[in-house]
Formats: sequence, structure tokens, C-alpha cells
Amino acid sequence: MAELVYDKTGRLLFTKEMKEEYTLLVPQMLPMHFAMLVRVIQTMGYKVEMLNTSGKSIVDYGQKYVHNDACYPAILVIGQLIDAVKSGKYDPHKVALVITQTGGGCRASNYIHMLRKALEKADLAYVPVISVNMSGLEKNPGFTLTLPFIRKALYAVFYGDLIMNVSNQVRPYEITPGDTERAIQACMDFLLDDMGRGKGMSYKSMVANFDRIIDRFQAIPVTGEEKVRVGVVGEIYVKYSPLGNNNLEQFLLSEGAEPVVPGLTDFVIFKIYNRDVDVDLYGGKWIKQKFCQIFAGYIKKYQRAMIDALNRSGRFRAPGDFDELHHYIKGYLGDGNKMGEGWLLTAEMLELIHTGVPNIVCTQPFGCLPNHIVGKGMIRKLKDDYPWSNIVAIDYDPGATKINQENRIKLMLANARTLARQHEAQVSGGAEGASPARETAGAVG
Repeated sequence: MAELVYDKTGRLLFTKEMKEEYTLLVPQMLPMHFAMLVRVIQTMGYKVEMLNTSGKSIVDYGQKYVHNDACYPAILVIGQLIDAVKSGKYDPHKVALVITQTGGGCRASNYIHMLRKALEKADLAYVPVISVNMSGLEKNPGFTLTLPFIRKALYAVFYGDLIMNVSNQVRPYEITPGDTERAIQACMDFLLDDMGRGKGMSYKSMVANFDRIIDRFQAIPVTGEEKVRVGVVGEIYVKYSPLGNNNLEQFLLSEGAEPVVPGLTDFVIFKIYNRDVDVDLYGGKWIKQKFCQIFAGYIKKYQRAMIDALNRSGRFRAPGDFDELHHYIKGYLGDGNKMGEGWLLTAEMLELIHTGVPNIVCTQPFGCLPNHIVGKGMIRKLKDDYPWSNIVAIDYDPGATKINQENRIKLMLANARTLARQHEAQVSGGAEGASPARETAGAVG
């Protein structure tokens, strides 16, 4: 058994010896993206598992071991990790917990410290916690972020975004139930197989894989009906995690809607762009700013390749790139508004409205002040500027009932369908001055 090693501050380190014996447990946020990230970590020689667990015990552990002032994502992430360690599936003396740490003003920067305190309360202080960060906040001799790893992780983000985009445009309309899930699995299989063999990691091969993914989904037979499209924005965890948002996408599908979920790539560029802007706002080293600009430019190049692949298909709608998002926010919020999802959240709502998806669910952890400002706090302004927008803010926390959340979403959907019928009546009657069809109805493109 690996010897426990502590640094000068008393922090338990994850050592090189632990790499051989320990299983890394990773909480889930985006199922497809994280499945590929797990495979990337496995190619580095680690034993790692992504947690797909759900159930009341996760919330119970989170509430038991996390301060009640913490936001809902902290309760869920920490609760899911402790639930896994206590489940009996793993040897608690042979597991380590992996958690990201952004280093910003959001309370997410403190998740790692909350997790260690929770482990102490649960008599699990001997379980190592690994911080995944690019800010130099914590280092472990047995786990390092190398450039090859970062590059592979970015490819997982690009591939995950594309699969999420096309699958959401096909699943609501598939003629044969299950076709979309089979296509997802087929794409995941060949991508993960390529990653395991070190393939699919060049620009040329990635573009070819983009086309291969799109062709696979384009071959799925679909109906010709039109469904209301509903955008999903909000705090990053509850926006993406089925555990965090009570399976929101599945609920929208069951209500006859098409979910439209912005990708993760914009958030990655947003975090890099913030470090670039910091130098202009507060001062700093020019070389740091230059590195951030080059790094962001690298990611933007691949994002545009994904967008170009979608446009070439002639079938799938493509999102705008990061620079378009940034343009939308002019006159609403400044670059210095970057706590939590910052101006990006409002920009995503603006992009949805401008691209024919005025029906939006804004997911809010109850205790997340930054997102209440840039999410719920901006809805009145957006409705003033875009009267046909149809936005509902939904709070997610341990005390919020699922039935209340779903009833509020149903009311938004009913309003969306009413607006669509009104627009159809106006168009058939030759009325002038109506809002654009794609903006009012949110119909399928």
C-alpha cells in the first residue's frame, strides 16, 4: 500500500506510487465529453472511472457534509464523490477524487477545500483529492497536466460538442426510437478507439472525423414535423448535468420540444479570454497576455472547423463562434463581468434569440449570485429589447421540488406554442410587423 505523503501545509498528496494502485473517481457533468476525457486520462496510465450515479443518497451526503451556504452544484458534486467512496464498490484506501478548480471568484474555486473538509467529517481524510487546474493552485507529484494531455482534452471537448449538437437536432425527430443513441455510441466507439491508439489528434484527422460524425447522424431517418426549440443556458454544472437539472433535456423531449444546448468550447475560450482581458483591466505581464491570445486562437481555429463542417452538411444548424457571441453582448455587459459564467451566459441567451430560439430555460443554482445577476437579472432587459423572447429562470437546490420546476417549464412551453399559433395566424392573414417566423415560433430549421 502506498505511503501517505503530506506537503508543508498538511495537504495529502497524490504520489507516483498511488498512480499504480489507486482508482481515480471523476464526477460527471457532460456524459459524452467526460467519457472521452476519462479515456484520455486512461491513456496516461491511470485507472479512472466516471460516476454516473444518481439518487437521494447523493443529496443526503452533500447536505450532511457540506455547509448549507454552499451552492447546489457543490452539494451534488461532493455528495456524489462521498457516496461513491461509501458505496462499497471501491476500496476506500485505494481511491482518489478528481475535481476541477478554476481559481476565479466563483465559489467553485473552493469546492476542493469543501471536499477535503467533507472527507474529514466523514472519517475519510486519508482519501487524496486531486485538483485539475491551469492556474498553478495545487500540484501533485503523481498527477500533472502536460501539454499532450491538454491537447487531447481539448479534442474531447470539440468532439463532444459536435455530437451533442447533432444528436439534439436528430433525437426529437427520429422515426425509429433509439437510432440517435446508437449513432452516439458508434461515434463514441470509433473516437475512443482512435484516442486509445493516439489517432484523431491532428487538425486534418479531426476535420475528417467531424464529417464522419455528421454523416452518421445525417443518415438517420427523421420525420418532417416542426417542434418548438428550447434553449438551455445557466450555471455550467446545472446546465449540462442530468443529475443537476433533474434530466432537463429528457423532460423537454417528453414534452415534444427540441433542446438546444450551447457547447462547452465557448466556455473554455471564455476562461482563457478572461485572463487576456485581466491584463488590460488590471495590468500584468504582456507575455502572459500573448500566450492567452495564441491559446485562444488555437481553440477558435478548431471551433470554426466544427462550424464549417455543420454548414457543409446542409442539414444541421451550426452555432456561432466565440467572436460572434462576444459581439452580441456589446451594450449589455462589459468584459469585466466574468464571475461564474459572467457575460457569456447573457450572450448565449442573445445568440439563441437571434438564431430563432427565443424559448429559453435559464438554469440557476439557488445560491449562485453571479448567475442570478447575468441570468435572471438580465431577463427583463432582454424581454424589453426582444418582446417575443420567452425566458423562464428555474432554481435548482435541495429544497426545490421537481414538479414545481417542470410545471414552470410547461407554462413556458404553452406560451411558446401560443406565440407560434399567433404568428401563423398573422402570416396566413398577411399581417405586417410580426416578429420573424424563426424568432417567434422557434421552429425547426
